[in-house]
Amino acid sequence: MNGLLTALAALIPSIGVGLLFWYAMRAVVNADRTEREALARMDAAERAARAADSTKDAQRNV
Repeated sequence: MNGLLTALAALIPSIGVGLLFWYAMRAVVNADRTEREALARMDAAERAARAADSTKDAQRNV
């Protein structure tokens, strides 16, 4: 039984560090996904604004 407790005591810090690393990487990946979605929305809005401007310019030239 003493050997089992020693093994668990040796593994617990590694498991804790592994869980902290997993949590940090999950936060980084989620932040990246959120940033990419925000950039995609901004790009779509800019494209829509540019398309509206070019349509107005084309109508003025006719």
